[in-house]
Amino acid sequence: MIELVMVIIVIGILAAVATMKLTASLETAKFEATRAEMEQLAFAIVGHAAIHASGARDDFGYVGDVGAMPPNLDALATNPGYSTWNGPYISQNDDNDDFKKDAWNAEYIFFDTLLRSIGSGSDIDLVFASSTSALFENTISGHLVDAGGIPPGAGHAGSLTVQLLYPDGVGGVAAATSPVGNDGSFILSDIPIGDHILRAIYVPAADTVEYNLNVNPGKEVFVTVAFPADLW
Repeated sequence: MIELVMVIIVIGILAAVATMKLTASLETAKFEATRAEMEQLAFAIVGHAAIHASGARDDFGYVGDVGAMPPNLDALATNPGYSTWNGPYISQNDDNDDFKKDAWNAEYIFFDTLLRSIGSGSDIDLVFASSTSALFENTISGHLVDAGGIPPGAGHAGSLTVQLLYPDGVGGVAAATSPVGNDGSFILSDIPIGDHILRAIYVPAADTVEYNLNVNPGKEVFVTVAFPADLW
């Protein structure tokens, strides 16, 4: 009888240890699944810096297409009514709300540049940008010349305009403009991340040169704009 009791005790101890290890493994798997899903949500919001096409970044997510933060995570899967929206930015399974919930079935918290999971009982945080200003307050500066590399000078600078087209945050397209200095310099401020169109317009010759311009988070862009003809 004593031997039987000892066997039962040992089996109980082994079962308890196995249960503890299994529980820990399940929690680790949930943690890893949640972190992976949070990374996918971050990519959906601001894009993936490693995705390139023709040598330039090609993925800026919801923010790059719309020019504003999504009002909620639903906007990553369903167009909130914006013509510049180019989603869905996140994949869905049979449960359409699953992408909004962590592995413990708790909804993610999304505010400012932070995604947070609370389902484990502890906060799991992912910060997807250093600040909102890094996403929406970038600067583009540059130098404009003609085909001979000559700046416009006082006689032509007043007839030149540099224009940047970018999403305005509410489904349309905004145009930021800058005058051009005698030395060809120009500057545009408060520009959101994304792949935008930069135009230089010289009125007397009805001449326009156009560039696709990448604006990355927290980076100042400098570009030399050259007309393909000797204009001055």
